[in-house]
Amino acid sequence: MCGIVGIVGHSNVNLALYDALTVLQHRGQDAAGIVTSDKNRLYLRKDNGLVRDVFHTRHMRALPGNMGIAHVRYPTAGSSGPAQAQPLYVNSPYGIALAHNGNLTNSDELSREIFRDDLRHLNTDSDSEVLLNILAHELQKQSKMRPTAEDVFTAVRAVHHRCRGAYAAIAMIVGYGIIGFRDKFGIRPLVFGKRKTRKGFEYMLASESVALDAQGFQLVRDVAPGEAIYIDIEGNMQAQQCADDPKLTPCIFEHVYFARPDSRIDGVSVYSSRLKMGEKLAKKIMRERPDHGIDVVIPIPDTSRTAAVELANALGVKFREGFVKNRYIGRTFIMPGQSQRKKSVRQKLNAIPQEFQDKTVLLVDDSIVRGTTCKQIIEMARDAGARRVYFCSASPPVKFPNVYGIDMPAVSELIAHGKTVAEVQQQIGADWLLFQDLHDLIDSCTAEILPMDFECSVFDGIYVTGDVTQEYLAGLESRRNDATKHKGEREVEMFGQVADDEEEGQLALHSNS
Repeated sequence: MCGIVGIVGHSNVNLALYDALTVLQHRGQDAAGIVTSDKNRLYLRKDNGLVRDVFHTRHMRALPGNMGIAHVRYPTAGSSGPAQAQPLYVNSPYGIALAHNGNLTNSDELSREIFRDDLRHLNTDSDSEVLLNILAHELQKQSKMRPTAEDVFTAVRAVHHRCRGAYAAIAMIVGYGIIGFRDKFGIRPLVFGKRKTRKGFEYMLASESVALDAQGFQLVRDVAPGEAIYIDIEGNMQAQQCADDPKLTPCIFEHVYFARPDSRIDGVSVYSSRLKMGEKLAKKIMRERPDHGIDVVIPIPDTSRTAAVELANALGVKFREGFVKNRYIGRTFIMPGQSQRKKSVRQKLNAIPQEFQDKTVLLVDDSIVRGTTCKQIIEMARDAGARRVYFCSASPPVKFPNVYGIDMPAVSELIAHGKTVAEVQQQIGADWLLFQDLHDLIDSCTAEILPMDFECSVFDGIYVTGDVTQEYLAGLESRRNDATKHKGEREVEMFGQVADDEEEGQLALHSNS
């Protein structure tokens, strides 16, 4: 999962891109990058780390131009390092940079095609580089000195024909404009908005609407599945449907965990969907255990707080903040390697004993993936004096890997895979465990104004693109297990010892347009 943003304005956009990335930081903490275009020249800064650490005053001064794109990254297969940071760039044709959120499911096949048929070289194993080169090749086939909007749409149409999987992408053609497009299922989110200035309208594309809000852009709408939006450097916007048989099937895990509650995705308020999750959980508790005896509802900060508040309200039970969060520790879901995750939980959370002492406590979390985090949190609640510890998840059991851009662990590491609820309850040490029903989760996230289904593969094992085989999943398993990730961490550490920390990723490139 990553965060992407692009802006076409009437003055320098570097600071606006920076501020938008800080708002999208929750979507990726591994690396950050900004690329701008000024007078047919491209300026790029990217590196591993948080936005505030990658960009300093000297970097921002070296990013001129009224057009640019930006990216925050978290790795989807354990791979990391400065070479994987985005935006990525190719010099032919025109000079194109791209920021991508998602995962191509036919990346290996496309890599061979790019080398054999398109006569292009790939420098990394990133599927984002594959997507960039496919787009560049299809634009080059137009054989135009100056690309038109129709040329851009023709190229994106060809991208949809060749690429499978999930992709929300923003690409910049140096000196010409910015393209935003979304796969035919709309699995990964992408919105656009505009703001009026004295010189005319400025446009922004972003993963979430909060990035628009922070910069004073008015949300226009979501980019439709299969749609491409082209904004030229003068601020003229055009849109066209470029995919055959598009169908809105967004990833439901955006509502469960990834998106900020103040975002709207495909017309649905994430905050409202999480309130409904809490309401549905309360109804299930009353059906299954009307004499529950719960004294207090306590959320696991921060994502589950909205659902927990509504759950407590519906049950008529006290809501309390029982854990204090250290906000300088990253999201444990994103952290690679089991040992690092285990270590981070105790650093991240600390219990307030008076909220637990001699009470029957209901802990609420957004999901249970590996189970290691919630097991430690339950132990912390008992150590703080809880008499009984109940645990509920605002989503169903996570039983299957994600192939569309979320780094769900190998299936062997998913605690609920092949287990009953009672077995998971025993393994995490809870006195009672409750999961949300899938139909209730879907109902919580459904928009009344848009016909939509949801991509729910982590819960039901159904992959909407229809091309995910057991062989593909077996390959994914080998790449995602923690042993492989530890190997990647060692390689990154070794690379870091010889990298130039001060100037890594700072480039100025000429366009050939």
